[in-house]
Amino acid sequence: MSINVVEKIDNEVKVRHVLISVSDKTGLELLVPEMRKICPEVRFLSTGGTFARLKELLGAEAGNCLTQVSDYTGQPETQGGLVKTLDFKIYLGLLTETYNPAHQADLARTAGVPIDMVVVNLYPFQATIAKEGVTVEQARGQIDIGGPCMIRAAAKNFIRVASVVDPQDYERILNELAVRQGCTSLNLRYELACKAFNHTAEYDGAIARYLAGQSIQAAKACYRQQ
Repeated sequence: MSINVVEKIDNEVKVRHVLISVSDKTGLELLVPEMRKICPEVRFLSTGGTFARLKELLGAEAGNCLTQVSDYTGQPETQGGLVKTLDFKIYLGLLTETYNPAHQADLARTAGVPIDMVVVNLYPFQATIAKEGVTVEQARGQIDIGGPCMIRAAAKNFIRVASVVDPQDYERILNELAVRQGCTSLNLRYELACKAFNHTAEYDGAIARYLAGQSIQAAKACYRQQ
């Protein structure tokens, strides 16, 4: 298996395309309008309830800078939001390397764009299992798939992409964008990547511990078997 070895990167990366898909929408009213002021050319990709919230926050500007992920990928969301962001075009945008000609050719071939920032937080699995009487099926439904994949892809490519998982970081990110004329620094992206991987590790750990504490009988009780 061949592995890309990157020898050239930019300290500062201009934020032009941001993918936002969050369960906890706290702070979007700060992040999105302010980012639009700092980076007038920024374009947002979003899904489901987050898209509706961004459309509300952006108002008349939404038509110029907000696109639903399904419109971008050409693939509609499946029933219940089962599959929304697991698409080649999304992950090409997250993992593409600036100075890799093959990656840039793939972007051109697919009419894709490099995604410079991902703002994602996950389905509330821990909050769900903390409720009294929760069933295995209710817990299973709160296992996020697309969110951790996007977080990990963005964090892996910290050489270019900022992976944002905590609303508490929004103000700091906006401050950096303001100081750096709409760019993120390598130092910030690296710190966010460390936090992102810790976030997904804790999330997966909570799922593993919960399932290990259940019995197959408890899971079977949730379903009718054919």
